[in-house]
Amino acid sequence: MSEDLSLNINIKEPRWDQGTFMGRAKHFFMVTDPRNVLLSSDTLEDARVTMENYRSGVVKPGLTEDELWRAKYVYDSAFHPDTGEKMFVIGRMSAQVPVNMSITGSMLTFYRTTPAVVFWQWVNQSFNAVVNYTNRSGDAPMSVNQLGVAYISATTGAVVTALGFKTLASRLPPIASRFVPFAAVAAANCINIPFMRQRELKFGIPVMDENGNRLGESPNAAKQAIMQVVVSRIGMAVPAMAIPPVIMNSLEKKAFMKRFPLLNAPIQVGLVGLCLVFATPLCCALFPQKSSMSVSGLEAELQERIRETSPKTTTVFFNKGL
Repeated sequence: MSEDLSLNINIKEPRWDQGTFMGRAKHFFMVTDPRNVLLSSDTLEDARVTMENYRSGVVKPGLTEDELWRAKYVYDSAFHPDTGEKMFVIGRMSAQVPVNMSITGSMLTFYRTTPAVVFWQWVNQSFNAVVNYTNRSGDAPMSVNQLGVAYISATTGAVVTALGFKTLASRLPPIASRFVPFAAVAAANCINIPFMRQRELKFGIPVMDENGNRLGESPNAAKQAIMQVVVSRIGMAVPAMAIPPVIMNSLEKKAFMKRFPLLNAPIQVGLVGLCLVFATPLCCALFPQKSSMSVSGLEAELQERIRETSPKTTTVFFNKGL
């Protein structure tokens, strides 16, 4: 065992204080780092082994504290916090910037025709459905049938919402129509996330005491978790879908853009990517990943059970998802 590295480092929690926005922001800048998507399976497996060994009291010779924390963040970026399973690559939060910038840039570029709106909203909401399922809270599996119904409900509702906003925007000035994708995405998130996580709303998500002991499952905790995720996701979309349209509206009047119209899409995608690099971690940091609520806010039956099994517990904690 290494003599240099203490076994008292709490790798169950993030490196920075999650009670402050700055601490959460530093944490999520690491977790959502787009470079993590490029890591090989061997690198991810090595991080997993390093984490599991350290939890068991086994330290690889020569391992430093910085290397341990790096392994933790590589692990956190690719493995689900509740199930420990490796997450589907495009569903990871580290894939948000590269995938979302392409989809969002395309939505902002091709928004003038109904077929284009339907196609790109369907692509976007399909991607969101994968992300929402991948980053769900809890460890209970969904059946293929449940997943299919949730996906169809989420994407259909979102696309219909987008078309409704497009119809409304046809009566507004041209600059207003550029913001149709944002309005549609904001409204669609309110539909997509609850549908893809409907099992949590019905059966609840695991709630724990401060020591990590599981106390039961709570639908009320799921409602709070999903509400916080919806707010964060809408926040992520604000800079990426509100700033580029204003810039592009100005640029398209310039002579060089009229001369080279093919530059429209790559410039728009680049602007969206720049916004998402900062918006993704900062909006994930709006609420702690390990959320909490008072026992009095839980269901009556669960409150009674907690009073019997853990009478000193006044606050429960749960993974809100992302």
